[in-house]
Amino acid sequence: MAFKNEQLIQIYQQLHQIPELGLEEFETHQFLLTTIHQMNQENLKYQTTDKLPTSLVVKVNGKKHTKRIGYRTDIDGLPIVEQTGLSFASKTNGRMHACGHDIHMTVALGILDYFADHQPEYDLIFIFQPSEENHSGGMKLYQSGILDDWMPDEIYAFHDNPNLPTGAIGSTNGTLFAGTCEIHADLEGLSGHAAFPHAANDMAVAVSAFVMQLQTVVSRNVDPIEGGVVTIGHINAGDTGNVIAGHAHVDGTIRSLTQVNNLKMQKRVQAIAEGVALTYSCQVNLTLHQGGYLPVENNHETTTDFIKYMKNNQSVNFIETKPAMTGEDFGFLLSKIPGTMFWLGVNSPYSLHSEKLAPDTNAIFPGIQAMTGFLEHRFQTIDN
Repeated sequence: MAFKNEQLIQIYQQLHQIPELGLEEFETHQFLLTTIHQMNQENLKYQTTDKLPTSLVVKVNGKKHTKRIGYRTDIDGLPIVEQTGLSFASKTNGRMHACGHDIHMTVALGILDYFADHQPEYDLIFIFQPSEENHSGGMKLYQSGILDDWMPDEIYAFHDNPNLPTGAIGSTNGTLFAGTCEIHADLEGLSGHAAFPHAANDMAVAVSAFVMQLQTVVSRNVDPIEGGVVTIGHINAGDTGNVIAGHAHVDGTIRSLTQVNNLKMQKRVQAIAEGVALTYSCQVNLTLHQGGYLPVENNHETTTDFIKYMKNNQSVNFIETKPAMTGEDFGFLLSKIPGTMFWLGVNSPYSLHSEKLAPDTNAIFPGIQAMTGFLEHRFQTIDN
């Protein structure tokens, strides 16, 4: 069968109601399988793995098997209480598709449905990937071996963008999204009575110095033309006003558009932590975790062809976009497989990860049309 626009909207609404956190997407996994089984099965094959049980890879057998093109979508939600007021809002309190992965999955299902009815020239590999928001799902999927027999020669994916017009396609050559690295630090000193600071070792003071010194990581170590981000979003020190804090904890993030700068910034954060430990006679236990969240670096050849096709397609509103400090674990897959990531505009006043994000579903059908057209074009040029 070929899904009509009304059916795609219904699929989106059903997915929106069942958000699940990374590595817990069992209901979503079953919904995807049930939906895909409604399609023409003649050329479809499936691959799953116990190493990553919520992952799913579907191959559409092409007329020729000498090339494979991959298309990836993420499937997890976020720990957010939805406040959209939608009639099809999340059924699970504290869980929401606030990043648009429900849109991502719906478009992927639409593209897959099209090629199930229109056998592609070469094999198409559809990757339904868990845990993009955390746990480095892209890296886990690649390392699970689920792609070993069906490894794509090139790969594509998109992220919805509330700031672009509905249905618009946006991308750029080179880096599209930043690489990210988590910062977690525990500072250990000695608690005591507020009246006797000389008999204690105040971690509220030490953690304040640590956070303030981190502000020099970008401003005095990174080329201002290249830029970067170090943000501490969570600080905890002490329990009450008249007790000196003997422990403090911080959580934050490093973001950069190149892996070289990310590693440089990590090194500076480590040096500052060591300096604070020495200066304030305390212990600083620092954890820097990047995992699979590498910069999303679009391949020059595939992206040049992608942009040219979209610009020349009169039915596509293509917008060349600037790099963003958004993080995406598709960067890990692009470090292994050449390919392109792009934006799909969903025109919302609310940002990604907002409890009020409600993407414009009118973007779904244009997104499917743009990508089915590009993939058919790509099949004709991939050997050239």
